[in-house]
Amino acid sequence: MATKIRLQRGGRKNYAFYRIVIADARAPRDGKFTEKIGTYNPNTNPATVDLNFDRALYWVETGAQPTDTVRNILKGEGVYMMKHLRGGVKKGAFDEAACQQKFDAWKQTKVAATEAQEKKTADEKKAAAVKNLEAEKKVNEAIAKKVADKKAAEAAAKAEAEAAKAAEEAAPAEGEATEAPAEA
Repeated sequence: MATKIRLQRGGRKNYAFYRIVIADARAPRDGKFTEKIGTYNPNTNPATVDLNFDRALYWVETGAQPTDTVRNILKGEGVYMMKHLRGGVKKGAFDEAACQQKFDAWKQTKVAATEAQEKKTADEKKAAAVKNLEAEKKVNEAIAKKVADKKAAEAAAKAEAEAAKAAEEAAPAEGEATEAPAEA
């Protein structure tokens, strides 16, 4: 039986969620499988992988062939690194303790790189938020200036209209005052 390590799709439309399964190569994608060894959620940033490391290592060493995506997932989780190191132990290059020490060192650098990437992404997000806030403040200030100019123009027009009305009322009163002495 040709055994494959592959993804079995789940989740709703446009929101895929996968199980990492061991299945016969002839079985349908979402059909019968031998064992579930983990899950993969590509919808998060970075993608979330929950993997039973020991079982994945067992199946890789047994000869199960992973698909391309699963191979990348297993490499990212360190399954292939451990397989390589165990090969060194079998050949006598180093012992089991050195193998575990090298794997732990590799895992530490991997975790540090992941944390640095997450921190960088968070910093970029914060910087973008600050930049957007500054741009919004500038736009709001421009709008406030336009509104203030418009109100000032309206107030000036109203003041002119009142001054003109007052001048009109004052002009007939002056005319009546000048006419009265002429009659007398």
